[in-house]
Parts: sequence; C-alpha cells; structure tokens
Amino acid sequence: MFILAAIAIVSLLQNVKQSDTITNDEFQKYLSEGKIESLEIGDNVIIGKFNESGITSRQPKASKTFTVGYRPDLLEKLIDRVEASPQPVKWSFAKPQWLMPLLSWIVPLAIMIGFFYFVFVRNARSGPGGMLMSFGRSKHKMHGKEQMKVTFNDVAGIDEAKEEVAEIIEFLKHPKKFQKIGGRIPRGVLLVGPPGCGKTLLAKAIAGQANVPFFSISGSDFVEMFVGVGASRVRDLFQSAKENSPCIIFLDEIDAIGKKRGPGFVSGGHDEREQTLNAILVEMDGFDTNDQVIVMAATNRGDILDSALTRPGRFDRQVFVPLPDVKGRTAILKIHSKKVKMGPDVDLERIARGTPMFSGADLEAIINEAAIAATMDNKDFVEMEDLEEARDKVRWGRKKRSRAIDQVDKKLTAYHEAGHTLVQSMLKDADPLHKVSIIPRGPYGGATFSLPEKDRTHYTRKYCLAILQVCFGGRIAEEFFCDDISSGAQADIQTATSLAREMVQVWGMSQTLGPIDFSAKQQEYFGMSGQEHSQKTAEVIDAEIKKLIDETYNGAKEIIENNREKLQMIADALLKYETLDAAEVKIILEGGTLSKPTVGDLLKAEQEKQSTPPPIPTETPENKSTDTSGDNK
Repeated sequence: MFILAAIAIVSLLQNVKQSDTITNDEFQKYLSEGKIESLEIGDNVIIGKFNESGITSRQPKASKTFTVGYRPDLLEKLIDRVEASPQPVKWSFAKPQWLMPLLSWIVPLAIMIGFFYFVFVRNARSGPGGMLMSFGRSKHKMHGKEQMKVTFNDVAGIDEAKEEVAEIIEFLKHPKKFQKIGGRIPRGVLLVGPPGCGKTLLAKAIAGQANVPFFSISGSDFVEMFVGVGASRVRDLFQSAKENSPCIIFLDEIDAIGKKRGPGFVSGGHDEREQTLNAILVEMDGFDTNDQVIVMAATNRGDILDSALTRPGRFDRQVFVPLPDVKGRTAILKIHSKKVKMGPDVDLERIARGTPMFSGADLEAIINEAAIAATMDNKDFVEMEDLEEARDKVRWGRKKRSRAIDQVDKKLTAYHEAGHTLVQSMLKDADPLHKVSIIPRGPYGGATFSLPEKDRTHYTRKYCLAILQVCFGGRIAEEFFCDDISSGAQADIQTATSLAREMVQVWGMSQTLGPIDFSAKQQEYFGMSGQEHSQKTAEVIDAEIKKLIDETYNGAKEIIENNREKLQMIADALLKYETLDAAEVKIILEGGTLSKPTVGDLLKAEQEKQSTPPPIPTETPENKSTDTSGDNK
C-alpha cells in the first residue's frame, strides 16, 4: 500500500513538471516572434504554452509548455511586452498553489511513519522481536511427547551405548530418586562416532523412551553473517527448553561451533563461532540443580572439540557410537527388513558377514536398494540375489554393463582379478573368498569380494601380510600373462602402501624399529605440525616400509608362479561367465567344470526374447459375442 502511494505521488509530481525551462532571452525571442499562445504568471515564475508555430520538431502537432523565471519588480514591463506581441497572447495571474507543496513533504513523511509502524509495531504482535529481530531467534525444531515415536526397540547394533545412556532416561522419568541421594546427573552427553552409526537416532530414542520433548538443531544453524546472532539463538533455545522441561536439547554436528580455540592471529580472534561457543558454555553452567534439561550433542570429530566443552559439568559424559559388529549388523538388517517383503531364501546373517565396516545408514540403503531392484524386476518379494546385488552396489557402485569394453581391457581385467582370487584362495591367513567379477562397477573394472568369518578387533601381523600379498596378486598376474602392467592396480597399491605404513609407524610391527610410535601427531601449533623423529629415522621408516612391500610382493609372485595353470583357468572362466562365487572358484581350482550358462548364452537368450513377437490373443466365443453385440449397437 505504501509503495503504491509513493509511486502515485511521484508520478503526479512528474506530470506537473513535464515542461521545458527556458531562459529570459529565449522567452523574449519567442514572444517577439509571436510563438506563444498563453501565459500563467505566478509569484516568480511564468508557465507558458506555445502556439502551433512554436511547436518544436521533437513533438510535432502537439502543445508544448515551458517555464521561465522573472523578477517580480519588473512585472509591469513584462505585461507591456506581452501586450505588444505580434500574436495575441492570453495571460492571467496564477491561483495560489498550496496542495502540491503540502503533498511534497507530507507524503514522504507519511511513508516513513507507515514503514516504521509496520516494522516495529505490527510485527511486535508476532512475538518478541518481530520479523526484524527474528535473526536472534533459534531455528530449532521441537518435537512434542506425542511426536517422539522412536524407542530403543528401533535402535540396534549399539547395545553398549544404549546401556550407557539408560541412566539419563531414568533421571528424566524419576528425577526425585537422584535428588534424594544427592547425585547429579551429567549435564551434557556427547555422542562420538563415524557418520551413519545412529547418533541422532539414539538421541531421539532417549527422548521417546523417556517420553519428553525433543529440541534439535544443527551447529551450523547458530552462525549467521550478523555478529551476535549465534549467541542470541543459544539463549533463546535454552530458554525454550527450560520452559518445557523435562526435555532433551540435541545439538547435531557440534564441531561446527565447538572447535578448539587457538591464538587470535591463527583462528581469527573472537569471531562469531567463538561467541556462540561461549554462550553455550555459559548456558550449561547456568543450569540449576532442579533443571531437568539434558543437553546432547553429536560429532564425527571428538578430537577437535574445545576442552572447555568436554570438561566435567558440561559435556562430561562421552559415549562412543561405533560401527556395528556382525551381530549388530544382523539386528539392524532385521529392523529395516520388517518393512519389506522378504523371500524364503534370504539370509540376513550372510549379508551381515559380507558388510564389515558398514554403518547403519549403509545397511538401510542395502535393504532399500534391494526392494527397488525387486520391484523393477516385477517380483513379489526380495530375494537373496537382490540383497547381494544391493550390497555390491552400495559398496562399489552400479553395474555398468552398457559400458563399451575393449577385449584387451577385458582380458587384462580377467587376469588381474584372477591374480587376486588365486592368492586369496591359497593363503590361510586371508579372509575367505566370496566372489569375483569383471563386470565394471563405478570407477572399477572388476572386483574380488571377501567374506570375513568374523569381525576383527585386532589385526595380526600374519593377517596384514596376507592382505598385502592379495593386493599385489593383480599386478603380478598382469606381468606374467599380459606382458605389461596397467593403472588398474592403483587402488591396490594405495591400500598396500597405507597398510604397510601403519604396520611400521603405528603398530610397531617392524623388527628393526621395534614397538615405537612414529605416527604423525594430530596437534598443530600456530597452524603447523611437525614430526618428533629425526630425518635419519624417517629414512629407516621408509626402508622398512619398502622391505615389507618387497617381501609380500615376492611372496605373492611365488604363489602365482607355482600355480600358473590354475590362474589361467580362473581367468578363462571369468571371460566366459564374468562372475564366479567361492564355490565355483573351488571347483575350478580342483579341475572341475561349471554347468551354468555363459555370458554368450544369456545374451543369445535375451536377443531371442526381444526378437520374438508377443503371442496374438485368441478370440474366445465370449469375446466374439461381445464384439458382435457392440457392432450391432
């Protein structure tokens, strides 16, 4: 409304002033030439109008107005010259103007008053601060008691973490039990663990189990471009929580604002992030004994949090939420599979064994991908092959059967994967083989999958040496059977180098260096990090890593050299079938033959299926009768 009024008044003022301003000399000239039709004489200005002969070429056949200033003391001489014009000129004195000058200062003032009324008065009705002050209000989401449907029954794979936070549920349910004895429940609980392990789900389950409101906000939501906004939002969040206690405040990704504070010339001084962190610390210190508010936070990087945040009285309880073991993965798969129709051949425990280092989010993705695949294949339920394919898709990427593969590359990939397969099958300290495939997935031309019998808490030296030999099996097979080497061993070399470095620098598995930690330290001073050993020791470390690589490389080379025929049979089978499971590899190593269709047979059957026209529906007596009756109508 105010904008429209402003546009209207500006337009009106512009219309009034749509005239040319001329000089006194030009006015005398036009007057003497008889080009002026009429004049309206004001206090110190004249508004005139040209006649037809005075119209300029810019606006032909149209009236043209002009303005010219004059001295009031020369008014009589001006009237005499007007009367002496060769063409009659109509002239008159202008009526006093009061409306336009009044509007020229009243309307802008009214617009300003209306704007301030809209901002400060009207928006004050919407709550403290209104729209202008909404920057300082917290962006948290509040879930009431009736909305928290997640309980501990929906959380699996982190039993130890559930046991550790059980006392918090008891405190929220029965706070007087703790107050009676004089115990103080932890003010804050910090959930630390890899991404996708269920930290947020665990926090929601605590609120659902205790039947209390749940306030959630991300650490990045506190920080804005305006200084002080984060601290204001912290105060607003804690005030809302206290008004709804007992409740839980959940700060997700707290490392966004809780990083360690350093010297001003390194960290940028007291910036907005540090002010927000200080506000959180002050609010947690300000809890009364009877305040039934539990602050929970989640992070993937507990090592970078400020020590003031993790001291007793604040986030003094740190709960590690690890990746699930095989038992936990089985339980997680069972929870997610309740929503999906599963076939009788589904073995979730086998899937769990084949997914080491998978998080709960990864396992949920496997179930979902399997359900999608079964739906696309028009199946009534999810089968084991759908789950196997979904697991490989989540880990390695989607199959790329449409990728045009040169036969030379396909042959090289077959020998490469056959080398991995042979070495892994021959080493008793390596994980059991699951399957091998030369079907491209993601950036990989093929892959050899293992199926660990159990989760490993510790890596033995023999197991690590076996992994190194398996890594080099592909490169050695390329040397022996392709007379060349390729970049396909890039990932294998990276894995082997990283593992060998860990064995020497961190795990103390070098006989020369002994059990000494030579790992790079995480602490940084003034933005720089350094090593705590000499250059000579660094050279010894490099030599020990090279020694491990050479020993395992030669060990894998000896295995392949002594089993050339077996590797050749595995490679031929891969070229023929593209994918082999552990049982089929065992048959090949024992000299047997496989009785399953080859890739060529499958392609031929698919082509015949596509080329065969659909059967023509036969005309039944009922259909004929129906058609006839329709024709008669």
